[in-house]
Amino acid sequence: MRAGWRIVKGIYTFIKATLLKPANAIHWSAPMYSSTANIRALMADFHITDVMLRYSSFVPRLYNLCKSLGFTPGKIMPSRAFCSDENQGYPIILISKHFGVFPFNHGQVGGIVATDRHAPHAEHGQDMVIIHASHVGYDPERRVFGVYRRIQSEDQHLTASCGKIEAVLRWYQDEYAFARDNILLERQGEEYRVTIDNQLLRENRDEGLFLNLERLATADQASHEWHPVYCRSTAKSLLASPELRYRMEQAGWADGQREPIGTWLQPEYFRFKRDVQGDLEGRSHLEKNLFDPMAWIVTAPHPLLTAAQVNTQVEFDRTFRTIVREHGYQGKRVLYISGLHIDISPQAGQRFPLTKFVPWAAFVQQPDGNHSTLEQVELFEHLRGQSNENPDQINLEESIHQMELARQVDVATP
Repeated sequence: MRAGWRIVKGIYTFIKATLLKPANAIHWSAPMYSSTANIRALMADFHITDVMLRYSSFVPRLYNLCKSLGFTPGKIMPSRAFCSDENQGYPIILISKHFGVFPFNHGQVGGIVATDRHAPHAEHGQDMVIIHASHVGYDPERRVFGVYRRIQSEDQHLTASCGKIEAVLRWYQDEYAFARDNILLERQGEEYRVTIDNQLLRENRDEGLFLNLERLATADQASHEWHPVYCRSTAKSLLASPELRYRMEQAGWADGQREPIGTWLQPEYFRFKRDVQGDLEGRSHLEKNLFDPMAWIVTAPHPLLTAAQVNTQVEFDRTFRTIVREHGYQGKRVLYISGLHIDISPQAGQRFPLTKFVPWAAFVQQPDGNHSTLEQVELFEHLRGQSNENPDQINLEESIHQMELARQVDVATP
């Protein structure tokens, strides 16, 4: 009898130690989103609906804003920090048209700013402009974010946009989908339960989705530990937390009803753990930017849109600090503006996307070192206050034709 009790006690000790042990929160490298308390507030501060500008209107307004800040026409060297996607070409054409020069390139795949290019950029002009944007596709027919119609493909099919962001999110979305389908809510009489797959309870995993169990289940009041009320072959049933029980009661959960938690698995209920390898501005830089708020991203109605917003915020916060420290920019006028490109898929007869720009923030530096930051609403008002007419814009066709007519220059080779 004692031997049998020791076996039972040993099984329970194992379950408590390896399955039901509360976990510590994971912190990552992007300081803007390092506190879970402010994630929802930070995301809510990024407005979209009322601050969009068509790119054909945004660029001349930006150029005129530069002039109003003392930038000298013909001496401005713009740079773009965009993804490599071909749908980012239309904004580049408009920048060339209005600034009169093809922009320098600060961009990496996924909308990452290559800050090691500041010094060469600074050598190429008197006044400096950097336009940074993450991007997300939009299909107006289905009103869906995150996809873009590739009109050069054989069947003009839709693919992910931004594809790099989609690739980063895939693993996390799969982990979330598994948890969403393998956490079950059930009612047995007056007992409301949450049944959790054993894999999700194992805290000794190297990576995966980890539950904030205190939000899902009720711990013992004396020991503050979670005790299963029923053990299944692949899962454990625990008493539901008060907030889950309340939601089930409000939803009219019937006796015997047993269903997956689904979209009730909110970001406050879980977090991710993963060893993301890679150096600064390297292969995994984008994933590091998105890691802390990833639970909010995968549960968002449009995950690729939310991810693009987050990356825009994190990159602005990181990049403006590198501009302040860059020796090549000292004594120069600098405008660094960051925002979101919404790439609206081309319709019949259109060659380019109807790109819209959503400004997030801007950093302005004057030659004497004085600098300031324009937040989203203030920045939008500054842009809207500028004319969308640009008398300094160039005619690209004429400029190209002029070079076609130019006298041949022989290149002397060694």
